[in-house]
Amino acid sequence: MDFFRRTWELYRDGFRNMTWGRPLIWLILLKLFILFAILRVFFFKPAMSGLTEEQKSEVVGENLTKNNRTDTLNL
Repeated sequence: MDFFRRTWELYRDGFRNMTWGRPLIWLILLKLFILFAILRVFFFKPAMSGLTEEQKSEVVGENLTKNNRTDTLNL
């Protein structure tokens, strides 16, 4: 736990002493928000939306047990 506290203090003090520290932090937070919130909503829609629980379990079971021939080497 001490490692995480020291790491946090290193970055906090480093950004605090920089001229552009605060704008950089806000830019990083904005970038993370865009990556995880906005792109998730518009581009990564759930693949099994609209299926019942039984259908979802069947799809997962089929994908886990199917023999994917591209994964094996045929020598």
